[in-house]
Amino acid sequence: MAPATRFLLVVGGSLLLLCTLIRADYGLATFYNSYIPSACYGYDSNQFPPGNMFGAASDQLWDGGNACGKEYEVSCTGGTNNGVAQPCTNAGSIRIKIVDQCPASSCHGTIDLSADAFAAIANPIEGIIQIEYNEA
Repeated sequence: MAPATRFLLVVGGSLLLLCTLIRADYGLATFYNSYIPSACYGYDSNQFPPGNMFGAASDQLWDGGNACGKEYEVSCTGGTNNGVAQPCTNAGSIRIKIVDQCPASSCHGTIDLSADAFAAIANPIEGIIQIEYNEA
């Protein structure tokens, strides 16, 4: 491979990585316990991924049901001053699958995480956390 071609591949790859990093969205996450039927998969008990890493999309992400099955990388970036000095667990990010809709009347975040997903990245006592998320 010619040096100029190799250089272009490296620069192009770096720009793609930079664009991916810039695309991060920010919001809030809460948590809930799973239940069926869900808005995405009804009574199908196979809808919940291994490790119970799933969530319900707020109206912001729901998109008329197009959010069903989408996966997101989610990480805790901070608390909402609910009394926990260090709410984030420093576990990095988790990958969750959207299996439900978080109704506007009861949704207090961008993504309502399963209790297990929330606990993987934050102290559940905090209740609501600030997050960074990207579609996986």
